[in-house]
Amino acid sequence: MSLVIQNLSKHYGSGAAAVPVFANVSLQIERGEFVAIVGESGVGKSTLLNCMAGLDHWSSGSISLDGTDIGQLNDTQLALWRRGHVGFVFQAFHVLPHLDVAQNMALPLMLLKRNDPAAVQAMLEAVGLAGLGERLPQELSGGQLQRVAIARALIHQPRLVLADEPTGNLDPSTAAQVIDVLLAQTRLHNASLVLVTHSQAAAARADRVLHLHSDGLAG
Repeated sequence: MSLVIQNLSKHYGSGAAAVPVFANVSLQIERGEFVAIVGESGVGKSTLLNCMAGLDHWSSGSISLDGTDIGQLNDTQLALWRRGHVGFVFQAFHVLPHLDVAQNMALPLMLLKRNDPAAVQAMLEAVGLAGLGERLPQELSGGQLQRVAIARALIHQPRLVLADEPTGNLDPSTAAQVIDVLLAQTRLHNASLVLVTHSQAAAARADRVLHLHSDGLAG
């Protein structure tokens, strides 16, 4: 099964005042595949990623994952679908400062009502944060915080992992380590990974690199 995007277009406003973001985007990503999306600033890479997650609306076209057309889901159904099938890694980490590392990681499991301390401990070890579960986010480095974000995105074993510039705030050495962790964990569970990035080093790790332009995607 796969992620299938057909003739997707997005614009803001309507009529003559409509401002296009991207148009005619068609893409198929197979299970376990790693695809990087690159392009100039302002062409809508992050917006496209948000559409894949059902976090943003699009103007025309369709997105389906394993046969589920997410454009046909209402807001409640989308939230439940996203909770069970999607993991999202942001550039700015978005960890909760009042929760410790283990609690931040466990949030998706809590939302799914799957209390699993053993899974949290195993994930701490898998992303190189063993022994740091009780630390607060402000006690961690940027690279460690991004590992927390990756662990949180993957703890519930999602079908699709979306990463928006996950190495944008990191030095090259730490960025490479973060991509190593992200790849290892997505491949362990045969999840599809879509990475939006400006980093040539990160994009070079992908199975495919696609360039987003205002009028579509090109390989």
